[in-house]
Amino acid sequence: MTDGHYDRRFASADQRRVSLSDPRLVAVSTPAEPSPTADRPERTHAPPVSTLRGAGAAVDPHRVARVAVGLVLAALLGLTVAFAVIGQHKNQQIDELRQQGVPVTVTVTMCQELLGGSGSNGAGFACTGTYSLDGHRYSESLPGTAGHAPGATVAGVAVPSDPTLLSTAQIVQSEHTSWNVYVLPAVFFALFLLVIAAVVLQRRRRRLRGQAGGV
Repeated sequence: MTDGHYDRRFASADQRRVSLSDPRLVAVSTPAEPSPTADRPERTHAPPVSTLRGAGAAVDPHRVARVAVGLVLAALLGLTVAFAVIGQHKNQQIDELRQQGVPVTVTVTMCQELLGGSGSNGAGFACTGTYSLDGHRYSESLPGTAGHAPGATVAGVAVPSDPTLLSTAQIVQSEHTSWNVYVLPAVFFALFLLVIAAVVLQRRRRRLRGQAGGV
């Protein structure tokens, strides 16, 4: 081998070392490190599928008015019937005591003082007494608010067909059947009729307005 041959071999080796140390070639030949987030899919915020909202209840004012009027009418009619029955029952008891009542002697067993609305003033007494009728002994409340000492006797009137119906002789003599017991039921019934008349009049006016608007 000639010297020129060795020179070419060493020269090509130096060229290889220079080429490996060239930063431009290293940058090209060195593979880039993968980014930590390269393979991660991009996060996107998807919009909600649906939005929950409270269902708004549509209120029909006409239906509400009809329900309110119906409740008022039912209450007035119920009060009319209830107070009418109470008044009739009271008159019936007065008639039975005056026509069928028999005298009895009532022995007072207890009296309790009643307080007024303010709680400081007395409003009478509630007394209980015992009496015998047809061989049976009964214990009932005495009508009225008069006070009696325990053991005192009071003249009473009881009905044999209804032994628990008891009153004092003084009250029976002063009480009579009266139409006044029907005043309150009559007031409630009048209000009942007024409400019905107002409803009918309102509907008639509404109907006439509808006919006038359609012409």
